[in-house]
Amino acid sequence: MFRLNSLGAFSLGFFFCLFSLIARAQSGFDKSSLYLAMAGTDTARIDEELRILGRDDFEEKSAYEGALLMRKAGLIRGPAHKLKIFKSGHQKLESALSAHEQNTEYHFLRLMIQENTPGILGYKDNMDEDARIVKVNYSNLPEPVRRAVEVYSKKSKKLNPADFNHPQG
Repeated sequence: MFRLNSLGAFSLGFFFCLFSLIARAQSGFDKSSLYLAMAGTDTARIDEELRILGRDDFEEKSAYEGALLMRKAGLIRGPAHKLKIFKSGHQKLESALSAHEQNTEYHFLRLMIQENTPGILGYKDNMDEDARIVKVNYSNLPEPVRRAVEVYSKKSKKLNPADFNHPQG
């Protein structure tokens, strides 16, 4: 019979934790992590998400990179650097939206950015449209995105938690 002593159990547990971290790093992008980075103020976490996105190639990549770059621009110092990063992200997200106008998640990303961008940047024109699209298509979004919408709606001026609380019956 195989028995683990406490050191062996610790080693086995440590191995599985390490394996899960490596698997996460190798598997690449995770929407839950993206939305946690978007909600936070840690530029290192945003940089990590951008690094992960840089390793993969998939349809939504440009939109996610754009949103992360614009979020990062709001957290860094130096007006010229902020504007350069913001413009880079703006171009990526808007290009993705132009190519996929019906993508509700892209509208949600843009709404989050526009609601939190200073008016001087002139990036506030689509908030009502984006909020309407998110409300109408919320139930079709993947689970991690629905959770992000619900969390974000608690501080949004355009979305309300009541928009997404549907009684189950």
